[in-house]
Amino acid sequence: MYLTFNIAKRYLFGRKTSNAINLITGIAVLGISIGSAALILILSVFNGFEGLIAGLLNDFNADLKITPVEGKYFELSDEQLLKLEAIEGVSSVAKTLEEIAFFEYKGAQVVGAIKGVDEAFRNVTSIDSAIYSGKYVFQNNGVNYGLVGARLHNQLAINQSDALTPVKVHMRTKKKKGLVKKDYTTMLIYPSGIFSVQSEKEDQYLLTSLSFASKLLDKDGELSSLEVKLNTDADEEVIRASIGQVLGDNFDLKNRYQQDEAFLKLMNIEKWISFFIVSLTLLIVAFNLVGALWMIVLEKNKDITILKSLGFGSNDVRNIFLWEGMLISGLGLVIGIVLAISLYLLQKYVGLVPVPEGFIIDAYPMELKITDFIVVIFTVALIGFIGSLLPSYRASKVSPYLRQE
Repeated sequence: MYLTFNIAKRYLFGRKTSNAINLITGIAVLGISIGSAALILILSVFNGFEGLIAGLLNDFNADLKITPVEGKYFELSDEQLLKLEAIEGVSSVAKTLEEIAFFEYKGAQVVGAIKGVDEAFRNVTSIDSAIYSGKYVFQNNGVNYGLVGARLHNQLAINQSDALTPVKVHMRTKKKKGLVKKDYTTMLIYPSGIFSVQSEKEDQYLLTSLSFASKLLDKDGELSSLEVKLNTDADEEVIRASIGQVLGDNFDLKNRYQQDEAFLKLMNIEKWISFFIVSLTLLIVAFNLVGALWMIVLEKNKDITILKSLGFGSNDVRNIFLWEGMLISGLGLVIGIVLAISLYLLQKYVGLVPVPEGFIIDAYPMELKITDFIVVIFTVALIGFIGSLLPSYRASKVSPYLRQE
């Protein structure tokens, strides 16, 4: 093994009779370098966006969200609430009530979601950090206020400086009314601020008080979910079991990532599809590796004959050129990793590639993970191995007898 490796290393870095071989080999190394760097950078950009969006969603999502398995609403007794708050590791519990609603403002009409929350909601989530205009106020002097999601705010074209025009919230009623009565309830609410978590779903919400939502939905004493904040050192699995003992088995518990599991899964799928596309491109670039190895095999025909005459078997000769291909791939991989890390540092500290104005960040976020390096190393090594198979097989078939010329 060591001998075949040393011969392959000598073939790679030793002088060659033709400059064309050096050129083709250099192009193969360059292609693998760029491809490897691209793979690492693509994964790091997706990691950066995933971390950024997960952090923003954390402003809106609680550590645990409790919803009924069947139906949309449930009732919670004061005794059960006290037991939940008394569970070791639970910091706070918020009661919420949400439903799809129809919003109207100065002729603009949009379907969104209204979410009523109690006083504990502010402690359970980091909603304060998501407010970029206005303030967290739901009731003042008998007037109802609400925080409007950025997307909903833009669709309704709400004028934040107009304090006199309310948003009309229409909610279909399920109770049968008289012939002259409307089959929906309408209530007025004034925007107190705008929040954004960079999620199309959450930015379609209007947050308000639990009492307002209860009256609008005619659901006095009913809730749609409980949102729980855990202590930093809490054991989630133990707390899940304790909550099950208090509420029973008819409730579903989701942590902050499971609440947006579909969105994060979609982003993860996009990440690996992009990785797969660049890997296919790298596989095409590997044809340069095949060409370089083929030229080296042709150049070293006489050397191969001599080696076989000295007792080298076909497998030994094949291994020389397999090592040759792996060395070329490894050299390109090392250069690619150095290039990727350099670009990562430039992006992180200088902002090499900025994003358009109006976003909450100035440059594309990036995050390197050791697992991504392992995946890229494995991918490049596999492509290098596949690209080396045909030339190494051709080398193993060289005759062990010298030709008379």
